[in-house]
Amino acid sequence: MSVSHSPPPADWAASAPRRSCTFLVAGRCFAVDAASVIEVLRSQAMTPVPRAHRAIRGLLNLRGRIVPAIDMRYRLGLTDMPAVKSPTNIVLVSGGELFSLLVDELIDVTDIPAIAIEQPTAVSEHFSRDAIEGVFAGPNGLVHLLNIEAIVSGVMVSTANDSDRLETHMEKILR
Repeated sequence: MSVSHSPPPADWAASAPRRSCTFLVAGRCFAVDAASVIEVLRSQAMTPVPRAHRAIRGLLNLRGRIVPAIDMRYRLGLTDMPAVKSPTNIVLVSGGELFSLLVDELIDVTDIPAIAIEQPTAVSEHFSRDAIEGVFAGPNGLVHLLNIEAIVSGVMVSTANDSDRLETHMEKILR
């Protein structure tokens, strides 16, 4: 007896649930693609980077790898609320490089139905919209889906002109 396997429908990938890592920043819920997340760490010691973008809180030494830590409150323009004392580090990969997102609290890894993801509207929120790629109305409120590449490029492009200084600073840390 032979079994024939038919290919999935053309719209299958578009309708598949999106596995996301959800977290809080300034009381708002955000999510990133869970496949990009490498690990989650409690508060870590960081080395400050002089004259870096204001969202770069510092550099982490993660088992010999230098990882820029992006303060999501600054990156998203949510600095009006007091920061938590010991943020959580969500370490993820973007463009082959590791980055840490400093968030207030990790919530969970969840499947978000692709069909329920909507485009953000211009009047939806007052924070930085360049990195928001979608919005999901979850059971506990809105979840803003973030584009990791946009998050990273938004802070790294402004420091690209200072890349020599940053590389020299990173080499000093490694010694």
